[in-house]
Amino acid sequence: MSPHNDAPSPSGSFTAGFNRIPLGFRPAVSASLMTDHLMPVETHSPLSSSYSSSSLDASTFHMTRPLVPGVYVPTMCFFEDGTENVDTATISRHAVRLARAGVTGLATQGSNGEAVHLTHSERQLVTATTRKALNDAGFSHMPIIVGCGCQSTRETIQYCVEAWEAGGDYALVLPPSYYAPLFAPAMETVIEYFNAVADASPIPIIIYNFPGAVGGLDLSSDVIMKLAQHPNIVGVKLTCGNTGKLNRVAAAARKLSKRHDPNNPEFLVLAGSADFSIQSLVAGGHGILAGLANIAPKACVKTIELFQQGKQAEAQAMQEIVSEGDWTAIQGGVVGVKAGLEAWSGYGGYARSPLPKPTPEQSKKWKEGFRDLVLLEKSL
Repeated sequence: MSPHNDAPSPSGSFTAGFNRIPLGFRPAVSASLMTDHLMPVETHSPLSSSYSSSSLDASTFHMTRPLVPGVYVPTMCFFEDGTENVDTATISRHAVRLARAGVTGLATQGSNGEAVHLTHSERQLVTATTRKALNDAGFSHMPIIVGCGCQSTRETIQYCVEAWEAGGDYALVLPPSYYAPLFAPAMETVIEYFNAVADASPIPIIIYNFPGAVGGLDLSSDVIMKLAQHPNIVGVKLTCGNTGKLNRVAAAARKLSKRHDPNNPEFLVLAGSADFSIQSLVAGGHGILAGLANIAPKACVKTIELFQQGKQAEAQAMQEIVSEGDWTAIQGGVVGVKAGLEAWSGYGGYARSPLPKPTPEQSKKWKEGFRDLVLLEKSL
């Protein structure tokens, strides 16, 4: 979890049309981008946790799970102490804990999930483990969003296919950025990238606008709404912290939707941090996809519920505690969030190397930083 940017972005004109993804939509994959004939990207290694799709039940892994307003959690990836192998038991237990706390959906393969530290097969293992845990605990209706962004169009599509195979319902995609100085002007390259991925992906796409993770590349509201015209692009996560942009996107999506239903929006607009949950709702957003909910899912849910019930003073008071806790999470990143989980919930462990283990001083600081939030969580 990294700091979001609060710099303003250009206002949007939003003159384009808007389409909702049809029920049961499955895009036709472009022949030039077919992944069926790709060679395996990796061979089995003793350092890589194994994944096999042969044990999956397609009837329960693949079903319609709509995106609805609420709290979505980018889950952590846990590793065994010593070996750093993927700890599927803890991943399962954590997913069920979040579901029982009342969150709306989960997301795997984000920055909190250390996706950049995982092989292709390990990513599939984490998503499949999460799906199975939810299904076995009675949460088969809960959607799973899977981080699939990559620098090449081809590999991003491959991640989307693998996410679907592992039980994922939606793909969260960052724009490419490594060769950004060579991109065509007016975001043309980025737009072509998202459209090509959406054309080929077997699951719908959620745009991920996180300038801090892509060298400062910040999608404007104009670009986001242009992409929203694609029938297989169904939402956006805004970790830029720009509530003006969020307002423009939410308003445009609402006006251009064919059938406005606040409980089932055609284009879901999510804030990317818990520290502006209420602000995003005021701006017309539909909820949050925020890492802090790994530590305090009930507090994140309750903050939104209080606001929606018109209890603004209570919601504001709770938001203040959530925001303070989120500042600790932002400063400590995935290392700090895991340290907080370990200190307050008895599990979490460490991030995979080369990320360092926290010092005793850091662990103490982060534990104290989460104290008020955890006390609030335990009271709910």
